[in-house]
Amino acid sequence: MYFARFAALAIATVTFAVPAMAHHPGADLDKFMGSKEQFFQAIDSPAPPFKLADADGNTVRLSDFADKIVVLNFVFASCTDVCPLHSALIADVQSKINGTPMEDMVQFITVTTDPEVDTPDILRRYGEAHGLDPRNWMFLTRRPGDPEDATRALSETYNVKFEPLDDGQQMHGVATHVIDRGGRFAAKFHGLRFEPLNLVLYINGLTNAPDRPAKPGAPDWWENLKGLFQ
Repeated sequence: MYFARFAALAIATVTFAVPAMAHHPGADLDKFMGSKEQFFQAIDSPAPPFKLADADGNTVRLSDFADKIVVLNFVFASCTDVCPLHSALIADVQSKINGTPMEDMVQFITVTTDPEVDTPDILRRYGEAHGLDPRNWMFLTRRPGDPEDATRALSETYNVKFEPLDDGQQMHGVATHVIDRGGRFAAKFHGLRFEPLNLVLYINGLTNAPDRPAKPGAPDWWENLKGLFQ
């Protein structure tokens, strides 16, 4: 409990202080993360748009969150392999984010790749079952009239393929996508072995987005910030 409160205070303090810090990574944020996290991949391209539905049938577009940072992943609720682990990882990241002022700046979105099986009731229950906070997380599916494979096709535009198997399972990869404000596909974190705090710190860097890059030889902002959690 003490650690959680201290961590929240640490990020909250840095979130407000960073814009004035000359040694913030700034334009070198991707370079910094690449040197700290082996499962990080910088993308820096327009994010593939989408138009999906929530559990109540409301249309949700990526562009609805143009003023936020979006953390996007793909799973299916009946997955017996890595999807529950991926959801637990996202929930961990979300809990760290939501203990800070970044809560209102970040939207977590999960898309099902099995829309025929993942009914509205399943979509509603999934977050509670996996520790995801509905305040800034939603589970989306295809809209009525969309092709049955619409969400799997969407996952492929993000270079994650879900291949249906005979037993109702799907063979697939794992990636967590980070979409910056304005719909810029900033980066992805591959697999399940990345350090959740590194994703939190990367998002923190994006929320501040200072205009100038780090000065050569300046103190290591990344290590200083991580030190607050140790």
